[in-house]
Amino acid sequence: MKYDVIIIGAGPAGYVAAIRAGQLGLRVALIEKSMVGGMCLNWGCIPSKALIESAKFYKRIKQDAATFGIDGIDTTKLAFNWKQATSRAQSVVKRLTNGVSFLLKKNGVEVIHGEARITSARTVTVEHRSLETDNIIIATGSYHEPLKANLTSGKVVELNQFFTLPEIPKNIVVVGESSIALELAQFFALADCNVTLAVPGEQFMPLADIYLANYMTNKLKKDKINVIFNADKAADKGKFEGEDLVIGSHRVKCDMIINSKSRKGVIPPLDVELKQESGFIVTDEYFRTSVDGIFAVGDVNGQSMFAHVGSAQGLNVINYIKGIREPLDMSLIPMNMYSDPEIAQIGRTEAQLKEDGILYKVSEFPLSANGKAMAEGNTDGFVRMLSEEKYGQVLGVQIIAANATDMIAEAAAFMSVESTIYDVAKTIHAHPTISEVFMEVGFGAVDKPIHL
Repeated sequence: MKYDVIIIGAGPAGYVAAIRAGQLGLRVALIEKSMVGGMCLNWGCIPSKALIESAKFYKRIKQDAATFGIDGIDTTKLAFNWKQATSRAQSVVKRLTNGVSFLLKKNGVEVIHGEARITSARTVTVEHRSLETDNIIIATGSYHEPLKANLTSGKVVELNQFFTLPEIPKNIVVVGESSIALELAQFFALADCNVTLAVPGEQFMPLADIYLANYMTNKLKKDKINVIFNADKAADKGKFEGEDLVIGSHRVKCDMIINSKSRKGVIPPLDVELKQESGFIVTDEYFRTSVDGIFAVGDVNGQSMFAHVGSAQGLNVINYIKGIREPLDMSLIPMNMYSDPEIAQIGRTEAQLKEDGILYKVSEFPLSANGKAMAEGNTDGFVRMLSEEKYGQVLGVQIIAANATDMIAEAAAFMSVESTIYDVAKTIHAHPTISEVFMEVGFGAVDKPIHL
C-alpha cells in the first residue's frame, strides 16, 4: 500500500501533522519507536509542568495560607510528597496520550510502532515492512548532549529518567542554560531541596532579552539557588570528592546531577544523504531537506526547541503537501518558561533592535499596580513592550508574571497583524484582569499609563 505521507516520530510535531493530514483526506502512516506523544507529553512539557504546579501549590500553602484567611494549617508539618506529585503528573500524561491516540485513530492515521529507516526518498522500512510514500516527514525530536565528565554511575540523570526517581534527592545540581534547566532548578528549590544551577555560558535563557535574564538571576538568588556561570568546561571536568561535586573552583553538596545541557537532533537511520549542520537536519523556509520529498520539522531541524513550534512546522508542511505554499513566520514564536514567576517573550529583543539600528521605545507596567494581581497575591513581574519609535508598530513583548505563558498569546495575536501601540491602548480589556496591563503598557508607549 502506498501512502501520501509517512511521518517518523509521534511527538507534538509528528502527531499534529498526522492528525491534520488525516483530516484533509491524506493516507498517513505515523511511525513511533517509543511512546505516542514523544518527549513532550511523556517526559518533558506535560509531566514537568504538573510537578512544577504541585511545588508552587506547596509553596503557596506554606507561605500564604494564613494571609488568605485559612487557619488550622501547621506549616511545620507540611512536606512535599514526591510520590503523590509524580503519580498525579503521570495521570495527566496518561489522559493526554490516550487522547492523542484516540484522535489519531479518529482521523484514520495508521500508527506503526518500531524504528523507521529511510531507505530512499520514497521508501521507509519498519518492522520488516517496506512502505512506499510520496512524502516523508522527519519529526524525531532531540536529546540532551551527555556530560563529558567521568562521574559516578547513577548520579547523573537524564530528563526522561527524572520522573521515575523513587525519591527526591536533597542536594541537586542542574546543568544547563535552557528553559527546562531553570524550571527544574526552581522546582527543586520549591520542594525544599538545596539546588545549584551550573550554567554553561554567561547567562541562562540565551534567546531571551537580557532584561528578563537579569530579573530571573536576581530571583534565583532570592530563592537561595546557587548559580554558577561559565561552568561549561569546568562541568565537563567535574568530579566527585566524597559527597561533594567539584566544578572548577566551586565545591557543592550533590546527591544527583540533572543533565539539561544543549540538545542535538535525533537523526533516524538513513540510506540517503541529508545535509546536516551541528547535529541537526538543514531545511529551507518550507522545511524541505536537501532531498526532494523529505521534510524535517520540530527539534530535529534545530530551529527551535519549543513543542508549539514543532506543531506549527508540521501543520505548515501538510499545507505545503496540499499545495498551500506559505512560509511560517519564525520571528513571531512565543518563548515560554514555566518558572516562578513565569516568563514569556515574543518578537525582537533590545539587543536585536540595536544591532539592526532600529529606533525604538520601551514601555513597562508593573503587576504591583494591577488590581487583579493584588487580589490574587501575585504581584511579582511586569509587561514590557518594545515599539518602533516613529509609527508605533509593536516589535517585541516581554512578560514576567504568574500566568505569563497564557498572557503572551494576546501579544502574539496583535503582533501577527502588525498592530501599533495605539491599537493596544484602545483595546478594551475586562476589569479586573491581569490582561489590563496590556492596555496600560500601550498607553505608556503612547503617552502615560492610566494607573501609574
